[in-house]
Amino acid sequence: MNSPAIVSPAGAPGQDEEVPFSSLEHRQHQLFPKLSPAEIASLRRFATPMSFKQGDCLFQAGHVSLGLYLLLNGRVRVCSRDRAGNWRRVAEHEAGSFMAEVAQLSGKPALVDGIAETDCDTLVVSPDKLRALIVADAQLGERIMRALILRRIGLIQMGLGPIIVGDGLDPRVIALQGFLRRNGHPSTVFDAHEDKEAVALLADITFGPDDFPLVFCPDGTVLRAPDEVRLATCLGLVPSFESACVYDVAIVGAGPAGLAAAVYAATEGLSVAVFDERAPGGQAGASARIENYLGFPTGISGQALAGRAYQQAIKFGAHLAIPSKIAAVAREDDHFRLTLADSQTVCARAVVIASGAAYRKPAVQNVDRFEGRGIYYWASPIEAKLVKGQDVVLIGGGNSAGQAIVFLANFARSIRVLIRGRSLEASMSKYLIDRIGALPNVSLCTGCALDALEGDEAGLAHVAIRRGKEREVVPSRHLFLFIGADPKTDWLASSGVELDRNGFVSTGTAAAHAARHPNEHTSFPLETNIPGLFAIGDVRAESTKRVASAVGDGAAVVSQIHAYLQSLSEAGRPG
Repeated sequence: MNSPAIVSPAGAPGQDEEVPFSSLEHRQHQLFPKLSPAEIASLRRFATPMSFKQGDCLFQAGHVSLGLYLLLNGRVRVCSRDRAGNWRRVAEHEAGSFMAEVAQLSGKPALVDGIAETDCDTLVVSPDKLRALIVADAQLGERIMRALILRRIGLIQMGLGPIIVGDGLDPRVIALQGFLRRNGHPSTVFDAHEDKEAVALLADITFGPDDFPLVFCPDGTVLRAPDEVRLATCLGLVPSFESACVYDVAIVGAGPAGLAAAVYAATEGLSVAVFDERAPGGQAGASARIENYLGFPTGISGQALAGRAYQQAIKFGAHLAIPSKIAAVAREDDHFRLTLADSQTVCARAVVIASGAAYRKPAVQNVDRFEGRGIYYWASPIEAKLVKGQDVVLIGGGNSAGQAIVFLANFARSIRVLIRGRSLEASMSKYLIDRIGALPNVSLCTGCALDALEGDEAGLAHVAIRRGKEREVVPSRHLFLFIGADPKTDWLASSGVELDRNGFVSTGTAAAHAARHPNEHTSFPLETNIPGLFAIGDVRAESTKRVASAVGDGAAVVSQIHAYLQSLSEAGRPG
């Protein structure tokens, strides 16, 4: 049997009630395909035969598995432990089916256990061989990739992965939940004050108030009030690097520009490392729906677009290190040395700056105090749940603001939109303006500015608005800010990279390259004043701040990197 199932919360161990993934029920043939003899023969070229005895553990939650397992004969039970410590069945596999999800594509820890119910013979494909298989056999690779992605979606729906226990309105809980969601990692959140199952979970364990939120990781580790980096480390999301390895190109930033560069560079045979300090997608990843990106007539969420690009980059062999923060970059002879915040170093022949921009904050007091406690910079299903039936204030008149307004209007009782200008026409696409105009629970306040923020023990409580000489205090516990962003270039402080007066990275200017040695190559349009250091996307001066433009930069920079690497090769040849 290859159908997925979960244990009913009321079920006792061994009494599994099959509950199919609700939104994937009609895609069982794609979730759990059975490979033909010809497909098995193709896969065998990349695999290592392995046999297991009844009761053996093929892979274990929280630990890195060997890769993809193709079952030649026998039966394997895929399961996990629920919050009460009971086993629940995820799936069963028989001959011809394979066991893996997207974690095995990049060598990350498994989220479930695989137990041999009978003696089994398998073919095991390691992560690097799996990526090679997917590229070499396009038809089989498509079936495998689709199954891996759909299975990850199913695991997210089932709430597998770490369990976060704490106050559901605690900004630290919201931050951890948002971090995992934007990284496509399944998790479950239980409110320690209201959820009876959460109370039962903690009944025999003593914790102090400073320990919350608690995170129960799949490998059994319990984290007390972790930050995002500590959680990511426990989950095996943060990689380590070989100091002797020199990549062809290192890309700093995994927004649309950085991911596009990673995909195109990896498909052209370059060794690629990508770094981002939080999650794939950048600012675009926070967009509830992007409807003007070519090829998606019904729209796509920023997170879904970023997730697809992320999987493409992994598929073609790019090494993605998320979350990993780059603290500094310096040129050393014919390569660059990048220093991470944890003091690891990575070397690359070329570097692409794709670090994007950071959300801009209004110049009023208490903004930092209410971040995560009423102030938000993106609109995802997590925030939608918080504002259901509530009165919301949103500041911003660009497309990102428009997408958030349309999305949140499905949940909030009312949305008060504040803009400094006289209308939305100068800053927002017409289709969004028309859609907002048709929403009965949205009101637009023109010529308005944020004047002050007031709160109580629970967080934000009132938003003061100024319009000319008039001042109005609006009761609201939810303020969304979409007022632009400033370039994230602090990590370039010691690099010598030239910035424009607004802090964006200058590229391709003759003046910036005037100090070069006469024998060095002519500068490229996306290259900075430092040879081999390129800039793309929102962080680049004079770039168009759109997803499509960022992706275009990511594609264009690869040919320039090739030319630069060729110039290095030619410079190293004896005359």
